[in-house]
Amino acid sequence: MKLTDIPRISLGFLPTPLEDLKRIGAELGIELTLKRDDFTGFGGGGNKVRKLEYLMADALDRGAKVLITTGGHQSNHARMTAAAARKFGMKPVLVLRGNRPDVMQGNLLLDHLLGAEIDFLDPDAYFAEINPRMQQHADAASARGETPYVIPLGGASALGAMGYVAAVKELSEQYGEAGRPAPEFIVAPVGSGGTLAGLLIGCAMFWPRTKVIGIAVSASAVPFSERIAAMADAGAELLGFDARFDPADVAIETGYVGEAYAVPSAEGNAAIGRLARSEGLFLDPVYTGKAMAGLIDCVERGRIAPGRRVLFVHCGGSPALFPHAELLTRDRAD
Repeated sequence: MKLTDIPRISLGFLPTPLEDLKRIGAELGIELTLKRDDFTGFGGGGNKVRKLEYLMADALDRGAKVLITTGGHQSNHARMTAAAARKFGMKPVLVLRGNRPDVMQGNLLLDHLLGAEIDFLDPDAYFAEINPRMQQHADAASARGETPYVIPLGGASALGAMGYVAAVKELSEQYGEAGRPAPEFIVAPVGSGGTLAGLLIGCAMFWPRTKVIGIAVSASAVPFSERIAAMADAGAELLGFDARFDPADVAIETGYVGEAYAVPSAEGNAAIGRLARSEGLFLDPVYTGKAMAGLIDCVERGRIAPGRRVLFVHCGGSPALFPHAELLTRDRAD
């Protein structure tokens, strides 16, 4: 099956632009380019829109009336899934990791404006309870005569990964039209793993000499490399693409999570400030800030050599800045 044969619904404002970060690139001694997937537009923008284009096509084909998914308090995926549900007349149900806050801020505020039903789970019990809880919501919808559709954490599935296979195809066309050589490295945040799985398949198809490096922004009970390789294998099989992915070849940098997922790190916060002041660019404390901190460190310790062509995937997430305003302004005496 060709990529164009897989049902897809247009949601994002694509193609998203490329932006050369000349100042920070010069400081690091690399050619650094950004893929502005924070500009995908729909539902506030972010990388999950690309996955939802395929997942929503499947949900509509199945006649879904209730869309159920999960994530952290400041989940971009949850916010965009809720927006997609409303666009197609579905009810959004979000099962989120964390206790109910006193104030809805950031992505939670947007979830509220979208009228999503939000089910908060105790963070310590989340991983044990998440699948049974989503199934409870699905069963309740079925009992009401409404067809449920459950989307996994981060839209991470073989079908969702098609969004980033398509993204690499889009990138190869953009670079080709501009007469630019392909990047030697693509660097992206890794949470649930679907984006990286898609990038691996896409590079194998369109940019076989480009190395994909994931910067982990959360810990994982299942090693990232194993989970992502399995997802990439399933995605390649879906496409009829004769490629298999060895976990040993899935490059994941895991030293930048900090205290925990969605808890800002000192290094991530420093990267947020550095990019804002050098490029006028906003990163976020959950995904892109930590990932940029990882990229910077990879360059500084020689994991990425000087002079290399590097593409960083900006996955969006700026709403998550606002709940951490106090923390992010502690460095300003004025």
